[in-house]
Amino acid sequence: MTNKTIGENLRALRENAGFTQCSIANFMKVDQSFVARLEKGERSLSADMLEKLAALFGVTVDQMESQTMVTSKLSFAFRGSELSMEEMEAISAINRIALSSEFMRSLLKGAGV
Repeated sequence: MTNKTIGENLRALRENAGFTQCSIANFMKVDQSFVARLEKGERSLSADMLEKLAALFGVTVDQMESQTMVTSKLSFAFRGSELSMEEMEAISAINRIALSSEFMRSLLKGAGV
């Protein structure tokens, strides 16, 4: 069930961001058919690949695996399908920083700071 859930979430996130299967495949350094099979739940991802995709979309791995993940339309100033690999890597890095910041904030809040 997890492969199917991740695949459905991947497709929803990809479409909301305006990415094509081909652009995701290039970002992940895999074939487009691999992405198509991921979205159908026919293939599984390594932990590293799952983390890389989650960072690109600014979600946690737990959210990628969640059956109740809510996706919202991303508002890029340009179409996602036209992004270069360098731009996709930059978006991923920025999202990793944002996710880490949110995690740290939750830790501090839990510690009463």
